[in-house]
Amino acid sequence: MVGYSTMKEVLLWVQTTKSCEVKFAYWKLGDPGNKFSTEEVITQKDQAYVAKLVADEIEPGQKYGYQLYINSKLVKRPYRLTFQSQPLWQYRTDPPPFKFIVGSCAYINEAAYDRPGDGYGGDYEIFGSIYKEGADFMVWMGDNTYLREADWNSRTGIYHRYTHTRSTKEIQPVFGSMHHYAIWDDHDYGPNDSDRSFWNKEITTEAFKLFWGNPNYGVTGMGGVAGTFFWNDVQFFLLDDRYFRSPKHRTDGSPRTILGKEQYQWLIDALTFSRASFKFIVIGSQVLNTAKAGENYANYAEERQKLIEAIFDSKASGVVFLDGDRHYTELSVLNEARQYPLYDLTVSPLTAGVYNPKDEKNDLRVPETLVVERNYGLLEISGPRKDRVLSIKIKNKEGKLLWENKIRAADLK
Repeated sequence: MVGYSTMKEVLLWVQTTKSCEVKFAYWKLGDPGNKFSTEEVITQKDQAYVAKLVADEIEPGQKYGYQLYINSKLVKRPYRLTFQSQPLWQYRTDPPPFKFIVGSCAYINEAAYDRPGDGYGGDYEIFGSIYKEGADFMVWMGDNTYLREADWNSRTGIYHRYTHTRSTKEIQPVFGSMHHYAIWDDHDYGPNDSDRSFWNKEITTEAFKLFWGNPNYGVTGMGGVAGTFFWNDVQFFLLDDRYFRSPKHRTDGSPRTILGKEQYQWLIDALTFSRASFKFIVIGSQVLNTAKAGENYANYAEERQKLIEAIFDSKASGVVFLDGDRHYTELSVLNEARQYPLYDLTVSPLTAGVYNPKDEKNDLRVPETLVVERNYGLLEISGPRKDRVLSIKIKNKEGKLLWENKIRAADLK
């Protein structure tokens, strides 16, 4: 898997089936005779035989090919293995265009440990459609793997489930050819609807950090996996909606929270400081949906309203929410007379079961954007620095366009 990208380094990830020596060789596309190499390390059982290695001899704005070596032997793959460094565009040119994938809820069947009945997951060919998009990176918006009763009580079970998901044949080309960033939601954090009381959250935190390649985790210094990254002129705020979440139904009168005090304050501070054209807040739970259904932020109405008001009071421009969780896709928009429209794009599911919210009333849903089949989002940022445009395309498992929408950064000020 290819992890984070910066101007001067890129993270490369590999998992083996037993203890092995591993390293990556890489080269600038068009110059295969001039190869570089990461350090060579030995994968260990207590780390699920995972190695995270840094390619640190790269230059900004370049594309690279790479190869994996296990025990000094080249491992060939029947698909492209590429990564890229981010360009140094500041004070030189307009920010380049780029495109990325968003999606959530990826269930991979495993009959021995799944609940009885038909498999909950399916249509794995969606990953082939994603691969063909040739996007720069993918943002996984939670429920990226599903821990089950046999998994979440032990490190062995958690590592097994992650390993089983990563071993899916159809997903391999996607991991190997584009960069990946992720948040979690309840199913990769713990049991369904789990909150801050989950007894094994330090182990699932450890696993999340091990199996993903974000540039940072736990930016509040108080635990959890919240972080941030940049791609050209856009900033992504990767929120943790589980580690600090209070129970939905409280009787002691204390404030109910999803983000927790420290993460909430970090987010508002970071939004205020950011000069990004678009500021994507990536979170597992729907934010703007007005229905008090599932685990929507509407169930924590006080903090939801406080968050919306703080975003507007901070004068942060270009804010868009990205989330998953609900097993359907929709676009919501909050129009406030005193401020710009606030959008919330929900994209779900990739391969998990589909849910139709026919009995829910989301007062803010944009007409004709509800999708109740497996799908993914292809988002593109383009245009000159002072007139950046977000293009949203929602596609089904075959890559067929279901709907599209465009949002100008200039309209989010």
